[in-house]
Amino acid sequence: MANAEITLSAKSSKTNYVQQLEERVDALESRNVFQDDVIEQLSEELAAHQHEISELKHQIQLVANRLKDAGSLSDDIDDVEPPPPHY
Repeated sequence: MANAEITLSAKSSKTNYVQQLEERVDALESRNVFQDDVIEQLSEELAAHQHEISELKHQIQLVANRLKDAGSLSDDIDDVEPPPPHY
């Protein structure tokens, strides 16, 4: 009978160990799914930010070109219009 109790105890211990492993695997799988979701969200945010940065660079370039053109126009105006004679 003692031998049967040892075998039963060993099986119970093995079953408990397997249950613990299954719980750990389940926990890892759920964490993995959560991390995949977070990575996907971050990827979408990064793409949106990259698009916005690209648009802002384009707008800055347009403003820089307008300032450059405005500067060259004011130089042309100075060349065309002489100062008044009393100066």
